[in-house]
Parts: sequence; structure tokens; C-alpha cells
Amino acid sequence: MEYTYISNSQEDTIKFAKKIAENLQKDDVIVLTGELGSGKTKFVEGILSYFGIDKQISSPTFTIVNQYDTTSFPIYHFDVYRLKDFTEFYELGGEEYFGNGLCLIEWGELIEEALPKKYTQIFFEKDDENENIRILKIKTNGGNK
Repeated sequence: MEYTYISNSQEDTIKFAKKIAENLQKDDVIVLTGELGSGKTKFVEGILSYFGIDKQISSPTFTIVNQYDTTSFPIYHFDVYRLKDFTEFYELGGEEYFGNGLCLIEWGELIEEALPKKYTQIFFEKDDENENIRILKIKTNGGNK
């Protein structure tokens, strides 16, 4: 399945993420792909807000993963930008998070070999003409690696 969504603002990205969050389950993995400043962390903020986490969040660039406990299930927010490759993700025990909570992985394409067979990838693109617009392309990977 592929779907494209046009976000007109940060607030719009957050609102769209909340809508996506309505259907997320404990074993879901969402890979967020896009250049710096393209809206990945704002999207995570929207997901967390849906689950009642309204504090200011930031990417776990140096800690690799932040855990947020909700009444539904834990949410793990990864930023794997600083990892050399997928083997470093394994060394950190990253795959142990899969299935134990919702996993949101910024820069997840860098560890593609470590991802489970089923995941959703969202590509974030900036618009060349309007700095507030983001094009989000959602693709579901059902296990055809």
C-alpha cells in the first residue's frame, strides 16, 4: 500500500500523526526517512501526543532510543543516524524492542537489514517552493525484503 499526504504546517503534521496513531498496535514499526528538518520528530510528537505524552520531545540522537510508557504499551523512539550500520544496532540489542512496543525509528533506512519483515516507512520531503509544506509518502512493507 502507498499513500501520499501533503502537510501544510508543523501542526498539520502533528494532526496527521495523531490520525495514524489511532490504528497503531504494540508490534508496529514505523521507519521515518527524510533529511534534517523535514518533520520526522514533529510526526513522532503527534504520535506521542495521541497516547497522552505531551511533553516536549527531541530526537534521541546521542542516546539512540527514548522510551515512553503509555497506558496502552511502551513506545520506543529511535534515532539511528549516528550508527555505523545495522550490526551496531544488533550490538545495542535494538531488535529486542521489536514486538515489545511501538517502534518509531528516525533514519531507519540506515539499518534496513535489521528491520522486521513487516514495517511501515514514511518518507518526508520538503517542498521546494514553500518552506512549510511537507510531502509525506507512506509505504507499507509486508515482508517482501
